[in-house]
Amino acid sequence: MSTPFPREQPIFSARAHVFQIDPNTKRNWIPASKHAVTVSFFYDGNRNVYRIISVGGTKAIINCTITPSMTFTRTSQKFGQWADSRANTVYGLGFATEQQLHQFSERFKEVKEAARLAREKSQDKMELVNTALSIAAPQLQSPPVMCVNGPEDKMFRSQSADITLSSEKERIKKMLSEGSICEMNLEAELFTLQDSNSKLVSALHEANNNVQQWKKQLAAYQEETERLRDQVADLEAHGGHGPSDMLKDELTRSLEELEALLKAKDEEIHILQNKKSEYHEMEQEREEAIHRLQEMEMRNLELERRVQNAEQNLAASLEERDHTESEVQRAIEILDVKLFDLNDLRQSLVKLIDK
Repeated sequence: MSTPFPREQPIFSARAHVFQIDPNTKRNWIPASKHAVTVSFFYDGNRNVYRIISVGGTKAIINCTITPSMTFTRTSQKFGQWADSRANTVYGLGFATEQQLHQFSERFKEVKEAARLAREKSQDKMELVNTALSIAAPQLQSPPVMCVNGPEDKMFRSQSADITLSSEKERIKKMLSEGSICEMNLEAELFTLQDSNSKLVSALHEANNNVQQWKKQLAAYQEETERLRDQVADLEAHGGHGPSDMLKDELTRSLEELEALLKAKDEEIHILQNKKSEYHEMEQEREEAIHRLQEMEMRNLELERRVQNAEQNLAASLEERDHTESEVQRAIEILDVKLFDLNDLRQSLVKLIDK
């Protein structure tokens, strides 16, 4: 069996009953699980985000990305809740003890603070990229043009640069957003498959142990059946007189019960074999999900590489623009000197004409 693709690490887990707010009334709670399930904090080191995930059966009950604006509120001794604006819902957790609620609440505060620090670092990085995009977008559109015709030409070029900048930023953000959404969906699917896989593995181990026990019992029952049959044959062969009817009936009933038990055990073994085939199908689906997740990782790496190349191009364009600005400034200074000289020449000519 292959190892799952490493991505998220569990931080803390607790057992609780999961509820969601009624979307119609916004007051009543709707049970999201029939019994207590595991609710876990996960940290994604690649994306630097924290999430709360809970799986019930084959579907994800909670898949919530923690943000600095979230607050976990304790509404009673064993119940707490928080709102997820992205999912447009409110989650509620009912714990078995007050201590479990306190531990979950404290861990929520710690993870919330960590998420705030992670977001600040991410925002600083995005601001740096956006600043570079804003400065160098005109260079991406066309080569620099030296012109001193007046403010109208500068305004036209500025508006054109703003349009190019906006379209370029939107395109890059859209690509990154699409990759992140697909990746989150695949992660949820993979998490569900991993949970189902672990349950199937434990069930198979237990079934294999039961099969071994049943095989031993079947062997013992078969030996008992053969012994009883031999006993019946011996009784019928002794002295020309057979066993009593009562003994024959008792032996017949014992044989029928043993045969029925053998048949039931054979059916159970057949059911377990079918479950084993279902497990192999689930394993194949999990492998496919891992493969799809790896492809999404490669796509994200390609997007990051393209962003990095764009940053390098922007830095080069920024340097070239600074050089161009210095050239333009020098040309303006030369023109100012020439204009001053022409003005002096004009005044001298005026004086000569007056004389």
